[in-house]
Amino acid sequence: MGTYIIRRLLWTLLLLWVVSGITFIVFNVLPSADPALLRAGRRAEPEILKGIRETFGLDRPLIVQYLDYIKHVFLQFDFGRSYRNDVDVRSQLLDRLPNTIYLIIGAVIVWLTVGLTVGMISAVKRGSFLDRFSMTTALVAISAPVYWLGLVVLYLFSDDIGRFPLLPGSGAFQDTGNIFSKMEALIMPWCVLATAFAAIYARLLRANLLEVLGEDYIRTARAKGLSERRVIFHHGMRSALTPIVTVLGLDVGILVGGAILTESVFNIPGIGRLTFDAIQRGDIITVQGATLFLALAVCLCNLLVDVMYSVLDPRVRLS
Repeated sequence: MGTYIIRRLLWTLLLLWVVSGITFIVFNVLPSADPALLRAGRRAEPEILKGIRETFGLDRPLIVQYLDYIKHVFLQFDFGRSYRNDVDVRSQLLDRLPNTIYLIIGAVIVWLTVGLTVGMISAVKRGSFLDRFSMTTALVAISAPVYWLGLVVLYLFSDDIGRFPLLPGSGAFQDTGNIFSKMEALIMPWCVLATAFAAIYARLLRANLLEVLGEDYIRTARAKGLSERRVIFHHGMRSALTPIVTVLGLDVGILVGGAILTESVFNIPGIGRLTFDAIQRGDIITVQGATLFLALAVCLCNLLVDVMYSVLDPRVRLS
């Protein structure tokens, strides 16, 4: 397994190099806003623009800028400094990362608990009213946009503008000091972020579990006299969860790069909100750093998923 992990890490470095090249081309080669103008303002004097380009090295050849960027990213884990306010991008990402992780962990717990429970019950009670009702509800949940659902929840249940004030509203996360207050402020964001994912996982698990329960080894286990609960949990769920783990790794990796809509609606100072604000301001370096951070998160989560395969399914061997 050690050799496999090393090989995957090397592939991760190669992928990050490709992503860094693409982002550099998009933000520096293709026609876009001039970073010097973004920093100095639209009516800046030519001398000021020239000084900014010299300060940030924007007057050098593109290949030199790219090689310098690669050196800083891969050797120093340095994403550069923002052209807008001269703030270190890495420090911004690391400062916002804990808030995003709080949001992701709670949402993952909610959507796995709800999604896997509903999916398993629907598969076991296939064709029943409960099955049809659950899958119809899941389809509605998938169709509801996150930003719309977040605004509806705020309108109904937030303690500032809600018709039925129950929970802290938008911006409450920034006003809290201890972890327990933060958890209360994250209840609505957790539920909103988890809604669509829980519905997707419920439908996916139902389909996988129905397929697994039709396999020969499941019929053999039943013929041996094993209880239905043992057949479902020990044999059926273990195999049906393998595709779920794949999707979970991708989803968590993407969310680490920023749950932009949820963090924006509830005003949570995470990586997603940082990226959203950077896009609005035209802060190229910050967007570029967030993109690489997202690529790194997805690669590491996929590596973790591959390792978990061998734990969930003994038939899978890493080589």
